[in-house]
Amino acid sequence: MAAKTGTTQSGFSFSIPEENLDNMELLDALADLNENDPLQISRVCRLLLGKDQRRALYDHLRTPAGNVPVKAVAEAIGEIFDACGDAGKN
Repeated sequence: MAAKTGTTQSGFSFSIPEENLDNMELLDALADLNENDPLQISRVCRLLLGKDQRRALYDHLRTPAGNVPVKAVAEAIGEIFDACGDAGKN
């Protein structure tokens, strides 16, 4: 299967295997996230990107103080889904 690739506005390059997008657990996590469970963003991020790319995204977004802003992660995940097109919408 091909991968969906792109770069976020902040400069994070990603490659999402199509099987990561066709995943019921990802859809469940997105549904839970939309039901006002902000803790699901971590699960969505892991299911979408995998452990290594998630760590790379966090490092990319890390502030000089050492934290990773939740809003920045959520925005990046939104951009990644937009870049994946219809496949990312399940």
